[in-house]
Amino acid sequence: MAESPDPFWAAVELHWARGFGPSEEASAEAAWQCLRRTLGPGGPLLHSYSLISVSDLQSQQRVACCSHLTWSSEEFNKWVRQNEGILPNERILQRTHLILFGYLTNERLGEKDRWVDGSLYVRDNTGIMPCELLHFKLDWLGRLLLFPSWIFIPQGDKGTAGYVEILEDPIPVIPGPEKTVNIVPIFYPGPAAQLLSARAQCKRLEKLNLAGELLRLSNILHIHHKTFFFLFLKCFSSAAYVPVLVQEAHHLVWQHALQLGHKYVLTDLKISCLKASEMKILVTSSSSQLLPYCTEQVKEQFLDSSTEGSPVVSVLCMSNVQPNRILEVKEEEKMLVPHRKSKMMSYTGIITHVLNAQAGLFELDNKFTLCLAYQQLQNFGRGLRPGARIELQDVHLVQKAVATSPSVLGACLRSTVVLKSFSAYSVLHQPITYRGNLYVRLLLYYNLSLPFYLWLVNLLETFKQRFCYFIPHHQALDAAEKFIVPILESLVMPRKQERNTHLEILAESHHCPIEQCQILEPPCQIPSFSLLYPMVEKQCWESSSPSPQLSSSSEIHNRSAQEVNHRLAWSCCSLSAENFQPHMMLLGVLGCSRRGYLQLQDKHKALPCVIFHRDGRPFAETSLIGCLLQVEIFQLITEQFLQCNFPPWQQLETPKYVKDKKTRLYVQFFFEDAKILHTPEKRVIKDPKLPEKRKTVRPRACESSSSGVKGNDTSTAEHRSSEDLNVGKAKPEASIPEHSENSAGKYSSVSRLFLVTQKEGLAQRNYLPSSESKGEDKQAAQVCFQAMVLWMSKPELCTSLEESGRHMISAPEKTNEGQQNVLLLFQRKSLHWFPFLHPGHMYRLIIPGCSDLNVFDKPSFSLAPSSLLNSLNCSLFLRIPDGALLDHVNQISQLVSPVMEQKLFSIDEILSPRFTGSLVSFSGEVVEKHLCQFPAGRQSRTNAQHKANRLSLDYTVKLSILPAAASPIGLDVYIEAPFLPYLWGVLPGARILFSGLQRKISRFGNVYCTYIASSCVRILTPPPNNLSSRHLGSTSVLSGVYLYNVALQPPSLCQIEATCHLTCVLFMSLQWTCSVCSSTFIEGRCSQNHPPCLSHTGVTKASAKILVEDGTSAFVVLCKDQQVQKVLSLNPKEWDIIQRHVQSKGSVYVQPSNASSGPRRTEEPEDILTSYLTSLCRSPVVCRTIRLTFQLDKKFSKVQEAGPRQLRRFFSNELEFLSHTRTESNLVCLNIQEAT
Repeated sequence: MAESPDPFWAAVELHWARGFGPSEEASAEAAWQCLRRTLGPGGPLLHSYSLISVSDLQSQQRVACCSHLTWSSEEFNKWVRQNEGILPNERILQRTHLILFGYLTNERLGEKDRWVDGSLYVRDNTGIMPCELLHFKLDWLGRLLLFPSWIFIPQGDKGTAGYVEILEDPIPVIPGPEKTVNIVPIFYPGPAAQLLSARAQCKRLEKLNLAGELLRLSNILHIHHKTFFFLFLKCFSSAAYVPVLVQEAHHLVWQHALQLGHKYVLTDLKISCLKASEMKILVTSSSSQLLPYCTEQVKEQFLDSSTEGSPVVSVLCMSNVQPNRILEVKEEEKMLVPHRKSKMMSYTGIITHVLNAQAGLFELDNKFTLCLAYQQLQNFGRGLRPGARIELQDVHLVQKAVATSPSVLGACLRSTVVLKSFSAYSVLHQPITYRGNLYVRLLLYYNLSLPFYLWLVNLLETFKQRFCYFIPHHQALDAAEKFIVPILESLVMPRKQERNTHLEILAESHHCPIEQCQILEPPCQIPSFSLLYPMVEKQCWESSSPSPQLSSSSEIHNRSAQEVNHRLAWSCCSLSAENFQPHMMLLGVLGCSRRGYLQLQDKHKALPCVIFHRDGRPFAETSLIGCLLQVEIFQLITEQFLQCNFPPWQQLETPKYVKDKKTRLYVQFFFEDAKILHTPEKRVIKDPKLPEKRKTVRPRACESSSSGVKGNDTSTAEHRSSEDLNVGKAKPEASIPEHSENSAGKYSSVSRLFLVTQKEGLAQRNYLPSSESKGEDKQAAQVCFQAMVLWMSKPELCTSLEESGRHMISAPEKTNEGQQNVLLLFQRKSLHWFPFLHPGHMYRLIIPGCSDLNVFDKPSFSLAPSSLLNSLNCSLFLRIPDGALLDHVNQISQLVSPVMEQKLFSIDEILSPRFTGSLVSFSGEVVEKHLCQFPAGRQSRTNAQHKANRLSLDYTVKLSILPAAASPIGLDVYIEAPFLPYLWGVLPGARILFSGLQRKISRFGNVYCTYIASSCVRILTPPPNNLSSRHLGSTSVLSGVYLYNVALQPPSLCQIEATCHLTCVLFMSLQWTCSVCSSTFIEGRCSQNHPPCLSHTGVTKASAKILVEDGTSAFVVLCKDQQVQKVLSLNPKEWDIIQRHVQSKGSVYVQPSNASSGPRRTEEPEDILTSYLTSLCRSPVVCRTIRLTFQLDKKFSKVQEAGPRQLRRFFSNELEFLSHTRTESNLVCLNIQEAT
């Protein structure tokens, strides 16, 4: 090591010595000698180290690394393990053998004062890079230094260079000149404070020198195109202090050299007055110097007698309080003081996590959140990496700023943040930038409090994470601003007064936005759909558990196990934004699933949706695909499907009896209640063979197919890729080609206008040839739908959607020439156009990558028989390819073809016996939705149907439809299980348009309709809010009717109310039956023996026939269960006593002697219960005037409109009346009330 090697010499001359020192050889020799002194005789061998220049370090080093010339391996291991318990999973820095020389400067090359902002840099002949030091001396500026211990952090963002962290003090290569010591006349802070208040002497004194102890130091601030910082010098023997403003560009570097608690001398200070606050302070001049304080080198100056006795600025006494003591706040204080001041404290901790660098949020010691957003970090936050230790002075401790967050340490402009040690972990730096920073811009504009700001950051972070997959970063900021600004405008007072920077730092009575803290209840939330699903399902299952679904405990006692399980098979729950705390908003990118429904989607999951227009128009806007929507008024519908086998009603809370539990969640809203936050850029149609097609906006929004049924948690990307593979396995032999060779090379797509005249619903149809069905579970059927369309224009060649939409037809009559009916088949990927296609609307069909204008005239006869085309009056049958695009053009208000004349019938017309049609279309409101057992003898579903039915529902759904809410006339619609998974929004209270239903007549003469494969439904309006499965709609009641007119009413009448007299009880039966097999239950045991029933639970079954009349006619009314209690006029306690007696006997039958003739069943005469019930049935307590609500018995008694009349005698108040009445018929009791 006696002589420097030639490569080292050459490198020093090339990179560091040339152009800086008076002698290049002298500089190189001095660098070599400096290196020898640093390493010492026992240091490492130089042949294992290599010199590195600034440019090489920035360009070649891709990972974070460190170099320690003087450290042994033991010292290095001790350093990297010092925070091992706090950050156990972080990777330590890579140690390299590199030697770094450089000049320390505070100026950028070639820019001088224009970019002097107080930052420090290391430079050589090859380049310059930022640096951070734990300790800095002003003597190091402009000198060649050896850095014995440093860390290089490459920058993660593209286009920016890394920086270096200096762990140990650099070593000057050439010692600096000795400084001459002069005696400096100084003022101490106490007299200086008096001097600031003396107006006369201030004018006489131009400059002064100040000595004191550094009490407080602000960060470097850049406000209104000025860069500055404040320091506060305190008197050695008193509490007086004086603020000093440093704003000279070449003095900003002092901020790195100043250390709290050290003594300094500032020279050539001027007295100035701040314009904003008119406060007098000391300001540095261009000739000011920062000197260390030494008693031998200063001479104290004194004030004139005229200034003595003036008020002195006193220091704010601030004690160092431990955070754990501050956190101990009594609950009474929290309740009594909703608005309280935050406590100021000092704290030293280790950064354990960077929560959000742009928002200035960090985590300290795994327990505190540090917020630096209210400060300015001119060095982009360099050094603030996980593992770094920082010291905080005068920070605010805010407890529970947000209900879900820990305590927060907030740094305002008065606070001081000092970096005490660098991190030993290989974690890249996340720079904090202020240009285009939405967090800081909103914080400053609205002057937000800390709790409000933390909520804002969380909201924007959720927004960015959810939609970064769909929206580019620069556009996502605009969309986020559109979303958050109206919320802030509605929640925050009109813009608060702008922060007074000088007062916040200088005023003795401290005021800042962090000072006043309040526990914030978040005003709204935007959960991701992956979190929304379990949140809603949990709330709905809790509110719709088996017990609450049954209206009352008395009703449960009357239900058998089969009835209970049947009742629990389907339930529905509706939630609105107000049902969540805080208020919920839905954000999602509008897309269309391959399963044929609309959906709002984010990065991880999709939420199916049903969209309406307030005027009843169908939602057909294909241009909105890919748009980001914000919805505040909505209905979250949860349909719950339960497969259970509860044996008795007492065990409804036992989960083991639930075999399967599924949930279908979707949202309904009006499009007028949605706000568009982002619209994707106009797309150019490209050849599908090109890889760029996958990157267009619309296919991405259309290809997501996340299911709305719980259990399918596949992500959007995974599901899309798997479906692409499945789709590619089978391709039809004859259809519109997926890719057509473009010979001309000028056009990239072909399009054609069509008008939809009829649309069928989604169903499984067999359109695959048998050879293609072998790979798909040997089932030729697959989900698809058909549409009858009318070509409205000739085919066109186009290159973009704008060009394809230029040629619009101006009037329907222009399309009469050459109109052609075509049957279009939509399968696989093209199913996502199902919710947009509606009869009476015109669309443009676009085939990308095709230039053949005859492609729309090539039939696919191999998929459809000619008999089908002839029956539908179609000349062509075409299958829509997977890559085809549809664009909605407009809605045709007048009929352009006889094909469009699809009559919409009223329910009264359909119920008329003179109606002869078989397929009907009508609209009405759903008032009830019931599940019916699958008809006996019906052929079981195929495996494909079972696979398609994701709801595991083997019931047929019965819908009771009314033409209007107040109408008493209703029509029943039956929908079988295979069609249910494709129907969304068919709920009680919704108004629905039914198309192509089959009209049928039962064996009892009742008219009903069934949903078939060619049927289709469209929801016109959603049900009202607060939909519940326990209140499935209210049926209108026809009141004030005489019994004579009941026979004249149609059988479809829903409910009738009449005031009549209960003449007698014809028959009554009370039974205690088994809840499982319905056999008689005697003495707590089921009576069934073959096979034996092991059930130990029974239910009460009561039934009765009563005769009612009102002087115009008489009817037999069938009553059961709780209605029998009302017939006997018993209170709940008396009814319970009757039931207990029945349980001991098993069954009781009562038929009073004055009842009509027929088979009789009586009990023994000595039976007290039978005698009591018999006498009760004959008493005036039972035979009384009642208000009866009933409906016609459609099943067992078909009332004739013209039946034989009888002459009957009636008595009332000792008066005799004769009246013609009709023959007795059966009615079904719905409710009994006492007549008033």
